[in-house]
Amino acid sequence: MTDEDPEFEDVEYEDVEMTPAIDTVEYTLDSFLATADVNAVYGEPVEYGDTLIIPAAEVLCGMAFGVGYGEGDAPAGKDEAGEPTDGGGGTGGGGGGGGRVLSRPVAVIVVGPQGVRVEPVVDITKIALAALTTAGFMIGMLARIRNGRIDE
Repeated sequence: MTDEDPEFEDVEYEDVEMTPAIDTVEYTLDSFLATADVNAVYGEPVEYGDTLIIPAAEVLCGMAFGVGYGEGDAPAGKDEAGEPTDGGGGTGGGGGGGGRVLSRPVAVIVVGPQGVRVEPVVDITKIALAALTTAGFMIGMLARIRNGRIDE
């Protein structure tokens, strides 16, 4: 190994036409950024007498995407008929993405003559499902303990 700087070939890259892939990524980003809008978190105010009610939600957003491209020469070899080829060719492309947006009500803001208060929204269904899951797990573990089948 020498201390000399390695010599690199000058490689020229052609401008790659990736407009459709970039447009897709841009559209996806715009769609997801629209979920971060204040209108997605706070609903339309509702007036009831001298009281103003503003619904509030939690908005969760997750996404991932990827774009690829390739080029290059195929090595020399033989084609399907067994004839020798000189190589050459190569193409590329690709792209994809996905995501999910979840929202759920978390509170109601009540503005009235008495002042402002925030009333939390409690999801009884979620609490009941968590309780049933916990009870099922505990019953299963107690049955295993009673039968002496605890695997370590």
